[in-house]
Amino acid sequence: MSDRLKNMVALVFGAGSSGPGWGNGKATAVAFARQGAKVAAVDVNGDAAEETARLIEKEGFEALAICADVTSTDQVKAAVDRTHEHFSRIDILQNNVGIGTFGGPVELPLEEWSRVMNINVTGAFLTCKHTLPIMIAQGTGVVVNISSIAGVGIGHYPFAAYSASKAALNHLTRAVAIEYADKGIRANAIMPGAIDTPMVRGSGDMMDHYGSIEELEKARHAMSPTGRMGEPWDIAAAAVFLASNEAKYINGAILPVDGGLSCRIG
Repeated sequence: MSDRLKNMVALVFGAGSSGPGWGNGKATAVAFARQGAKVAAVDVNGDAAEETARLIEKEGFEALAICADVTSTDQVKAAVDRTHEHFSRIDILQNNVGIGTFGGPVELPLEEWSRVMNINVTGAFLTCKHTLPIMIAQGTGVVVNISSIAGVGIGHYPFAAYSASKAALNHLTRAVAIEYADKGIRANAIMPGAIDTPMVRGSGDMMDHYGSIEELEKARHAMSPTGRMGEPWDIAAAAVFLASNEAKYINGAILPVDGGLSCRIG
């Protein structure tokens, strides 16, 4: 264990994994703990939140599991309040919750568009809404939002709602960064590229697109300039850095963690 986040409390929304293995939020929650933070692991799936918290505790660190839906302002407030009551402070807010669905404006039902926007953008708005007052009172705090390179470019998938939501999340991050900078609060976003996660492997849209796990792996490895997909631990490492005092003068940054994929044209 290192102490880059010693004496900090991290509130991680989307800390569970959507399937077996390591997702970005689960890896980040564990990485925060390994760097000295106490962690509140929040997920809409209570069992997934419990699994992450138990993994942290098994390594000898402190964790709290909370079940909450980021689209419910009451549930988000309850999660924030419970974390604050349990740990007495909140130093890091990480928003990892996100979904994607295939389809452009013609094909995509309005209800699905709204669902993506509510989870990917409104969810982050609500977690900030209820956590920022605590950080303001402390005079310090860090927000780390998990966006996507789909927020700055259009890739291989018909991801209109997802892309629009991640572009909005990027700008929400900048807005928070500027508005609260003089109150001791920083806000930054990470833009993953092709990362190998349970959510990608469990996506029906992805399976329909590629036809098999083998073809999915082959295509997504080839997609990256490095020749391989990234891992959730790559995202976790970036999140630890942005949350730490090493990044104390980094504010409003939108950091690609994508093996260079966002640099490619065509």
